[in-house]
Amino acid sequence: MTNTPRSLDRLTRPKTIAVFGGKEARRVIEQCDKMGFAGEIWPVHPKNDEILGRKCYRSVADLPAAPDASFVGVNRQLTIEIIRELAARGAGGAVCYASGFREAASELADGDALQAALVEAAGDMPILGPNCYGFINMLDGALMWPDQHGMLRVDRGVAVLTQSSNIACNISMQSRGLPLAYLMTAGNQAQTGLAELACTVIQDSRVTAIGLHVEGFDSLETLERLAGLSRRLKKPVAMLKVGKSEAAQLATISHTASLAGNDRVSSALLERLGIGRVETLPELLETLKLLHLYGPLQNADISSMSCSGGEASLMADAGVKRRISYPPLREEQLKPLRETLGPMVTLANPLDYHTFVWGNGDKQTAAFTAMMQGGYALNLVVLDFPRLDRCDATDWLTTVNSVVAARKATGANAGIVSSMAENLPEQVAEQLMRDGVVPFYGIEEALAATETAAFIGAAWKAPAPEPLLRTAPGSAEAVTLNEDEAKRELSAFGLAVPPGLVEIDPEDTGPAAEKLGFPVALKGRGIAHKTEAGAVKLNLRTAGEVVAAAQAMAGTANGYLVEKMAGRPVAEIIIGAMRDPVAGLVMTVGAGGILVELLDDSALITLPASPETISAAISGLKVKKLLDGYRGAPRGDIAALEQAVAAVAAYLVANADEIEELDINPVLVLPEGEGAVAVDALVKRRIS
Repeated sequence: MTNTPRSLDRLTRPKTIAVFGGKEARRVIEQCDKMGFAGEIWPVHPKNDEILGRKCYRSVADLPAAPDASFVGVNRQLTIEIIRELAARGAGGAVCYASGFREAASELADGDALQAALVEAAGDMPILGPNCYGFINMLDGALMWPDQHGMLRVDRGVAVLTQSSNIACNISMQSRGLPLAYLMTAGNQAQTGLAELACTVIQDSRVTAIGLHVEGFDSLETLERLAGLSRRLKKPVAMLKVGKSEAAQLATISHTASLAGNDRVSSALLERLGIGRVETLPELLETLKLLHLYGPLQNADISSMSCSGGEASLMADAGVKRRISYPPLREEQLKPLRETLGPMVTLANPLDYHTFVWGNGDKQTAAFTAMMQGGYALNLVVLDFPRLDRCDATDWLTTVNSVVAARKATGANAGIVSSMAENLPEQVAEQLMRDGVVPFYGIEEALAATETAAFIGAAWKAPAPEPLLRTAPGSAEAVTLNEDEAKRELSAFGLAVPPGLVEIDPEDTGPAAEKLGFPVALKGRGIAHKTEAGAVKLNLRTAGEVVAAAQAMAGTANGYLVEKMAGRPVAEIIIGAMRDPVAGLVMTVGAGGILVELLDDSALITLPASPETISAAISGLKVKKLLDGYRGAPRGDIAALEQAVAAVAAYLVANADEIEELDINPVLVLPEGEGAVAVDALVKRRIS
């Protein structure tokens, strides 16, 4: 994948289109005609004289000019030849529809070789695919798309990009009122990936937001560029990243890999970049509607109104799982709400306004207006429509009109939420979007969208992140350092470690312990899993105990590390690092000691790490309650812990190309003012 910024405008916003092939090429012409494409379309076919009333050309060389975009719907061998000819002619780009390339490499021995040949043939000319449906541009009616779709022309809207052509087909059929400007697929991403496509369409002035459905990141550098464009152009990006079931990268020596699986690395990367992450396709579509109308939210404070206590409870309970809040009503809201709703309504947020004002447009408008004057980032009204084919929806439309009127009167952000997706007619949703009110399909989806938009808003308020740490691991074999060697390297960067001495003979460990002062710990050198091997003894209080312990380890240890015992900790913490295949070095910090697997309490930190990022990671841990002084216990030295994490981060950045894995477990966080001490450290690195 290329990381060099380039323009894909000719491909994505073509004025001339060439189509190659039979049935699929014909469908592309049909869709362009149906959607009113105003440019020229040039069919290329070896035998036909015309297709759909257009003159057929015999080859690339016969075309009137180099086409801006080409749809190549022929077999894989011929695809490579046509792509080479288009590139030589100076074409703007092409969609490669054929399959049988790398995606079929396990079944077809030449799949990898053919994909490499395709990329070579394209040279600098952008190509999408292979194994790719192409894209739909509903702003210009340019459809490089060989199939049906359910979309309409729009003047402005969101762009949705996915690796999966079938997912794209499904999204094209959405009936949720979302204005789709672009719908794009990338297939195998042999040359041009989703992030690069997104970098192009986000710069179209008619695009308001970007949605990505991603199976795997194609280029972190390009993803960073997309995040930068998102901030600069004020066009938010939301992503559905699949792959949670992928196993974490295996590691042979530490706990770190189990804390930092592929999916958690993805979340940490997106959080760093300010890209909102959602969990399902419906959440992605609902989030894009919110972002299209209002952009990122200033905060996660929302209001909710419904004419049912049951719906109010659903909203309240759903909010518990989300990083949103329902602030209490302001004093100035209470009087107009009481006057409008009467004495029997309990004034609260979420608000059950009962049915006393149902069907009364003036009173509903007054109530909704009072609610929307509370300074909330988003104001939601729960409303499920009856079936339009069997029922009269007049009163429901009265409520809709009241929400729209209140939104216009206050300028507040507003949405109508159906508790069940099927209970909001498409025509109502489309009208709401035109009126500037978000039609949300589902309570869970509405709150997920709110949470995501608030996250992006908070990310944009913070300083832009530094570029991600770039690493280029060497070819030398990775070796595991002795604990004393690892601690010596880490302490040079500011990590506090216990005073210690290294001895080779068991008899020398006793005098070393006396020099350090009792009690001491004794550890066998050259053993990764010391506890399991019986190669660590704690709280030894006499020279004789130390020597006897060393003699018991003599068969397995390559010398001994004698260390002064640290004080009683408030909490034990693990600091780790591992090399992710995509993101490079990433850090973890979490509950350590024996709790590392029991609590599954950790945060992932991408590098380089700012002090604010480190502080936020520690603050989000469950073990933070212990650090804050749980039930009268002393407060931990959190500042020292933050400094310890920063020291490890600095060590990793300085040795980024050599570190393979790191595990510091535990770091003993002592009472406030007494520090944080790393009593065990394991480093695996490449030493040239």
